[in-house]
Amino acid sequence: MPIRHGISPQRKGPFLTDVEEIRRRARQHIENGAVTPDYQGDLETVLRVLNEALATELVCVLRYKRHHYTAKGIHSQPVAAEFLEHAQEEQRHADQIAERITQLGGEPNFNPEGLLTRSHSEYVEGETLLEMIREDLIAERVAIESYTEIIRYLGDTDPTSKRMMEEILANEEEHAEEMKTLLETIGKEERQRERRG
Repeated sequence: MPIRHGISPQRKGPFLTDVEEIRRRARQHIENGAVTPDYQGDLETVLRVLNEALATELVCVLRYKRHHYTAKGIHSQPVAAEFLEHAQEEQRHADQIAERITQLGGEPNFNPEGLLTRSHSEYVEGETLLEMIREDLIAERVAIESYTEIIRYLGDTDPTSKRMMEEILANEEEHAEEMKTLLETIGKEERQRERRG
């Protein structure tokens, strides 16, 4: 039998066996919102891990904001603009994660007390432009590893959280590549200037 429209001819059984049963279950425990009896994740662990990701994003927002406002030097203007753009994107990530935590019936932890202990990335200010870029690249690499681990942990147990984290991960990989390029470009220009001066 040929495959049509990308669908394999092999099926594992009917998609919906009992619509009435699904309707009946949907009416039970409606206070749980999006968390239905079919949710397969360990909800307590998922909420803890998502709150750690939230803290990571918030720390990144703060670090990028500081770098935006304190960047100095000949190359500072375009780099400061990049820092601001990244801060705004990290804030969007934080908002997405907080929204998902709420959907799962949890409470997003925005408490500044303990923020650094919940965060996977560190808050390192850096004094020079190159140090700032280097610290932001390190933080992006930490986020990439952490989020890859979270995605692996979620597996098929929470497809919505997994998809959200995959989208955030892709953006963090872009950030890391941009910071790497800045580090190489500005580092090279700084070395050339030192040789001339």
